[in-house]
Amino acid sequence: MQIQIQTKFHGKLTFEPDQTWNFPKGIPGFEDDKQFILLPIEGNDIFRVLQSTQTPTAAFIVVNPYTLIEDYSFDIDEPTIDLLSIESEQDIFVLSVITLKEPFDSSTINLQAPLIFQAKTKKARQMILNDKKFSLRHPIGTQTAEKGGI
Repeated sequence: MQIQIQTKFHGKLTFEPDQTWNFPKGIPGFEDDKQFILLPIEGNDIFRVLQSTQTPTAAFIVVNPYTLIEDYSFDIDEPTIDLLSIESEQDIFVLSVITLKEPFDSSTINLQAPLIFQAKTKKARQMILNDKKFSLRHPIGTQTAEKGGI
């Protein structure tokens, strides 16, 4: 059974239920939105859209932070490990929310609150880091534009 939703950037969209990601706690500021899908951005292999299946306007541009920030690393906390049933590092992937600005090289990435996705369970969580070396608004700079910015 396919699901049809209205999206912020892709108009009406039909997808399979197994494409959804369950955020049991929602996303801070969007706690009622528990189901999301990851959508491609046409002509761009780096960025994607994390789209709520419940709220058309709840859509975030996301990126693998390791493609932009070489020294990014953090430990996943126990509540996240338990919530997502993480057994090994191979079970997960990480994305970060991008805030797009004009000009593009003044855009920022949120390194303080990574999105952790558990591929086996299709669960995800935005984890807030206590490490102040990472910023909510880390500049992505010109290197991203060279890698294929939007």
